[in-house]
Amino acid sequence: MTVLTFTKHHGIGNDFLVTFADDPPAGAQWDEVARRVCHRRRGVGADGLLVAVPGANGVDVGLRLYNADGTTAEMSGNGIRCLVQAWARRHRQERGDVVVDTAAGPRSVGFTSAADEHSMIATVDMGPIITIDPPPAWPSVAAHEGRPVAHLSLGNPHTVVAVEDVRAVDLESIGLQVADVNLEIIEPGPDPNALTMRVHERGAGITEACGTGACAAAWAAASWGLVPGRSSEITVHMDGGDARVRLDQPGPGRVTLIGPVTFVATVEVEL
Repeated sequence: MTVLTFTKHHGIGNDFLVTFADDPPAGAQWDEVARRVCHRRRGVGADGLLVAVPGANGVDVGLRLYNADGTTAEMSGNGIRCLVQAWARRHRQERGDVVVDTAAGPRSVGFTSAADEHSMIATVDMGPIITIDPPPAWPSVAAHEGRPVAHLSLGNPHTVVAVEDVRAVDLESIGLQVADVNLEIIEPGPDPNALTMRVHERGAGITEACGTGACAAAWAAASWGLVPGRSSEITVHMDGGDARVRLDQPGPGRVTLIGPVTFVATVEVEL
């Protein structure tokens, strides 16, 4: 029998289990571990599993990300904040800067403690946003021809769609049609420099928040003129709470994600 220790964290409702693999179990199959521990009714429950591995070449820690269904992902804006909080707690640091190696490349994260002793605020340099091809199944969605759509990557793929009312969309049904991307639907407001967003994530389904999705949504909204042209920071309202996205000026080409992260519990699981 093997016992693994996890800490559970969430970034505005997008929750993850974190474990450090300094001395991983022999032959650990992390995809199988993820499916077991992330299950909402038969496991601990989470949107994904984050495996922290030792850093190298100037990197403080490495991130290996497994979705709840066991598939891998390159990057997560909320997940990386959860990993950094776990790393900071392990090193007894209340503020600082960390370089995290991800499958999308290294990301710099600054963090500071919040008023709540279990929370911190983390600022992530998310890197550049690039335009990518639509997912192969996108034509099956049959989106209205005049509706703004953007296919983008922050190391992981996104499709952002502007709609009149995010609550009126059958997000789960559409998300399952394009299950190989993260699908964000957005509407402007309620404030001038704000968006409202819902998200269906590949490998996890509908989640309360998505950090990389918030960045993709802010970039798309700025390019479409859904927020004022001089907006350098956009608030993205999601089901789990709000995140802030800073856009490079002039023109949004690189983004920074700012948001809270909260420690929930430490758990041990017998495998």
